[in-house]
Amino acid sequence: MKSKTQNPNHTTLEGENILDEYVLSHSDAEPEYLYRLWRATNVHMLHGRMASGHLQGRLLKMLVKMVNPQNIIEVGTFSGYSALCMAEGLGEQGHLYTFEINDEQEPFTRKWIEDSPWADKITFIIGDAATEAKKIGKSFDFAFMDGDKRTYVETYESLLPLMNKGAFILADNTLWDGHVTDADYDKDQQTVGIRRFNDYVAADNRVEKVLLPLRDGLTIIRVL
Repeated sequence: MKSKTQNPNHTTLEGENILDEYVLSHSDAEPEYLYRLWRATNVHMLHGRMASGHLQGRLLKMLVKMVNPQNIIEVGTFSGYSALCMAEGLGEQGHLYTFEINDEQEPFTRKWIEDSPWADKITFIIGDAATEAKKIGKSFDFAFMDGDKRTYVETYESLLPLMNKGAFILADNTLWDGHVTDADYDKDQQTVGIRRFNDYVAADNRVEKVLLPLRDGLTIIRVL
């Protein structure tokens, strides 16, 4: 049970203020399994806040249901939260391929994926999606990018040839805690990578795009 307070400056365990709690209370609840995964991620993994969390997770599930993709590719599994949310939204024949480059995370993430109700819809791969995804031999209707921000442009370009016409690519963290507009972060390589990606996609006439100020920024891209 999440704590409540009348103090507008109070934050819950998820770093949410009162308005955030209001938003969550008027959205679908996350399944108990995902809530336990979120808690375990924050207890056992560094940078636990990188997990998508309740609101973004419900959005991912909803978008997958709307698009009804046959195949999804995810770049950056982390603890598996976003993968499970997307798999939850998949139709009976849908499948998700998720890539994580950090093999140290594999024992934690693989167990949570394999023990989940959606395990049969997910293939979890340790490796670099930029070079390994094409080896699957599939085309994709939906992609979620949440990997190394320094190489977002390269990841994006590696995904585009694999995407079907009309497919959607979602890129996470595209506001990067507001650092994208902060001159103090001009030498931070992850910030530089996100800025480069945002400018690159904004100028790309192969796609339609909209950047949403959800959590840390979420760019929705549609392949023309």
